[in-house]
Amino acid sequence: MQQLVSWGAAGAMVFGGVVPYIPQYRDIRRTQNAEGFSTYVCLVLLVANILRILFWFGRRFESPLLWQSIIMIITMLLMLKLCTEIRVSNELNVKRRSFADFDLNYFWHWSKFTDYVQCVLTFTGVTGYITYLWLDSSLFVETLGFLAVFTEAMLGVPQLYRNYQNRSTEGMSIKMVLMWTSGDTFKTVYFILNQAPFQFSICGLLQVFVDIAILLQVYLYSHYPQKPVSHAAHPASTKAL
Repeated sequence: MQQLVSWGAAGAMVFGGVVPYIPQYRDIRRTQNAEGFSTYVCLVLLVANILRILFWFGRRFESPLLWQSIIMIITMLLMLKLCTEIRVSNELNVKRRSFADFDLNYFWHWSKFTDYVQCVLTFTGVTGYITYLWLDSSLFVETLGFLAVFTEAMLGVPQLYRNYQNRSTEGMSIKMVLMWTSGDTFKTVYFILNQAPFQFSICGLLQVFVDIAILLQVYLYSHYPQKPVSHAAHPASTKAL
């Protein structure tokens, strides 16, 4: 029985992280509208999980956490592909932007999914090479691990900020956030009980707090509707987020 529970917990760790994005993916595909979802969430998770995989080479942790990162990267690429295709199809007479332009004003606002893939591969290559050079440094390895989990802990911040700008959570899947919260709580407890590197536990708690803040936004903006915050328009417009 104990072995079955252990296998179940490991399976939940591997696949549980991607479950929250299933309702969001289905909502975007059904409505053909990606306005309510920030693709910066994908950026945060891609960076965090690439760094976590590199951290594994310097300090081996449990295999379920490694597989979780691999599956999460695949999931985020699928989310990016869908959001990019829908956004581009809804834009008329807009100049196409690409990763090869190296224009920071349009970073992560490109017109083709392949540009995002090029960016991810470039980041992986550069950070992988640096990790290879500094793999014998325990300070570098521990810093890499902290950056990986701290970046992941900031997962909800782009969505939190987007909701604040819009003064609304319309278009955001509440099911996704509820699953974030339950998943992050389970994950943090898993880290603590399995004595994962301390960076994992600390940043897991931070992630839970951000999830709770987003749920408070859902309550606040649904019961006390407010006007959107006026802010200077980004050259690519907030539609590209």
